[in-house]
Amino acid sequence: MLTKNFTHVNAANQPTMVDVGQKTPTRRVARAHCRVVLGEELLSRVQAGEMPSHKGPVIHTAILAGIMGAKKTADLIPLCHPLGLDDCSITIEPDGPAALRVVCTAVVTGRTGVEMEALTGATVAALTIYDMCKAFSHDISIESVQLIEKTGGKKDFHRPENS
Repeated sequence: MLTKNFTHVNAANQPTMVDVGQKTPTRRVARAHCRVVLGEELLSRVQAGEMPSHKGPVIHTAILAGIMGAKKTADLIPLCHPLGLDDCSITIEPDGPAALRVVCTAVVTGRTGVEMEALTGATVAALTIYDMCKAFSHDISIESVQLIEKTGGKKDFHRPENS
C-alpha cells in the first residue's frame, strides 16, 4: 500500500501549488518519449518529404511545436511551476518500418524538475505529426508516452530500455 501523499494537496485536502522556495537550485534534466505509428506507406511519404504543407515539413514542424509545447507546460497543467528552460530539444527518428520515435529532452537550472516539460514536448510533437498526416489517414496512433529518465533534485530516475 502506498504511504505517500499527493504533493499538490494541502492539509485541508485542497489543491495547492508546491512551495519550492526553500529548495536549492540544481541542474535538472528530463527525457521523455513516445511512438507515432503511421503505417509503412505514410511513414515512407513523411520521410521522403512528399507531404506538402503550408506549415512546412512534417518533422521540422513537429520539432518546433514540441519545443513550443514544452515552453508552455505551466499554461496547460494546473499548478505546474512556470520554468525558464535552459534547453529543450526534440528528436524524431524512425522506429521500425511503420513508426516514428519522438524524444524530448528538457533542461533547467532550478528548484523543481522538468519531467512535465519533457512529457509535454514529446506529446505535442506527436500530436503535430498526427495533425499534419490525418488528411492521408486517421489510422495513426500515439503510443507509450513515458518518462525515460530524470536527473537532479532529490532522486534520479532511469527507465530500463525494454519497458
